[in-house]
Amino acid sequence: MNKTTTLAIDLAKQVFQLHGTDFRGKATLRQKVRRCQLPALLAQTPPCSVVMEACSSSHYWAREARSYGHKVRLIAPQHVKAFTRGQKNDRNDAEAIAVAAGQPGIPDVAVKSEEQQAILALHRIRARLVKEKLQVSNQLHGLMGEFGVTLPRKSVIGMRRAMMALIEEARVPLLLHAPLKDQLEHLSQIEKRLEDLTVGLTQMANSSSACRRLMKHDGVGPIIATAFAAEVASPAMFKNGRQVGAWLGLVPRQHSSGGKERLFGITKRGDQYLRGLLVHGARSSLRVAERRSDHLSKWVLQVSARRGRHRAVVALANKMARRLWAALRYDDYVPFTAAA
Repeated sequence: MNKTTTLAIDLAKQVFQLHGTDFRGKATLRQKVRRCQLPALLAQTPPCSVVMEACSSSHYWAREARSYGHKVRLIAPQHVKAFTRGQKNDRNDAEAIAVAAGQPGIPDVAVKSEEQQAILALHRIRARLVKEKLQVSNQLHGLMGEFGVTLPRKSVIGMRRAMMALIEEARVPLLLHAPLKDQLEHLSQIEKRLEDLTVGLTQMANSSSACRRLMKHDGVGPIIATAFAAEVASPAMFKNGRQVGAWLGLVPRQHSSGGKERLFGITKRGDQYLRGLLVHGARSSLRVAERRSDHLSKWVLQVSARRGRHRAVVALANKMARRLWAALRYDDYVPFTAAA
């Protein structure tokens, strides 16, 4: 019986499809298992290379497979799609994962630890609260505009005071008094939760040597530092800083042929949240670049004068990503944890 050297797993919520191959790439296993059966199967399988698509639960199952002595690889879905044959189903997807794993030059996705995933989960919760705060604020502005009232836009505190004054002066219908007060209370709760999350992330950044190194760079604060250090789980996975910029989608999209290069806007691949944070950090750094005399500030001002402010912001975000990666990769890197 041929020994399985590569075990490809197509992950799902409850039912997983397995596709095993030997060293020649010949199929040795095609099996469908339920979620509760997968740990036992991994424990019984001799150590081999377990390959999965990088998705929401892949990091958990990667850690589980490693605990049973397997070598784990995570492959980005866009690299697997090219090898899918026939109709879209779990069996063909698992086979495509196995074929992609056997191709040279396919990059792997670093497996994140539980703590790194927890830090990123905090960022996702914070991002959702920021969005919800904006939604509630915009709705209140729109509702008050229906009654000819313009609320302050720069300050939530000013908007709250103005709305309370409108309610006390009965300038809006009595029917809306209670719902508007509820919305103001809801907005206050969102702000309190946002403040608590931001304080917690700031404390984590200050207690981490990796984050403290990142925060030495212009435009980088606790939010960007913790997100970058947790998302870039293993800096050694990248050969150089250019790969980091491409991984985050901060490089031009290319459509070249016949020796003629055609470049367009940035690819916007990778993590949209982290890319957005870097762009915001670059924008804040560009805002004060005229007051600085360092080489990076002079460079971004030249780019801004030559190509425009928006392009300069993206170019600076790309350079920031490369510098932050270098700070993690070469400055006595210690994996990011909340207490180290």
